Amino acid sequence: MVRRTKEEAQETRQQILEAAEKAFHARGVARTTLADIAKLAGVTRGAIYWHFQDKGELVQALLDSLREPIEALAQAGESEDEPDPLGCMRKLLIQLMQQMLHEPRTRRINEILHHKCEFTDDMCEIRQQRQATTRDCYERIALTLTNAVRRGQLPADMDPQRAAIAIFAYIDGIIGSWLLLPDSFDIAGDAERWVDTGLDMLRLSPSLRN
Repeated sequence: MVRRTKEEAQETRQQILEAAEKAFHARGVARTTLADIAKLAGVTRGAIYWHFQDKGELVQALLDSLREPIEALAQAGESEDEPDPLGCMRKLLIQLMQQMLHEPRTRRINEILHHKCEFTDDMCEIRQQRQATTRDCYERIALTLTNAVRRGQLPADMDPQRAAIAIFAYIDGIIGSWLLLPDSFDIAGDAERWVDTGLDMLRLSPSLRN
């Protein structure tokens, strides 16, 4: 009975997340209310509050769901024992781009985060969560790059912190641009070349050196 209750609670949580994803994608985060999400999910607002404190937690849960499929590769690159940290990062970034085209849910959530998540005055908490998530990405990328320097895959005098910000901004910009104008270039078919362009920047740019 307890197991069934837990399973039902998990099912309800998933229903709410799926409804939030659809509502945010259709109307934007700022214009979507919890009542809209509850109606779409077929639950009460109380059920939403049981699982999520507010819209900010819903947005963060959607973001976290994107990280789950690539977490193993991310952790591998961050491990000092990984013999090919830069290779792990390359695979992870290629996978990110290919998911944009081949996984509709990944594309929708990224569209929400890039183009439908308005940071209005009443959404300061969501902005703060996105800031914290971005800082965490900087730190994790810098750790992978530090490991790559140690393995001789990147220049010994490269600044990992500056390089982490640069590669994050480059990949985030490519994805955001494609989501805005998907017919302008092939993000999935050319994923390897787009990623290798960014890695070439890390290897060759004098401005990323100490």
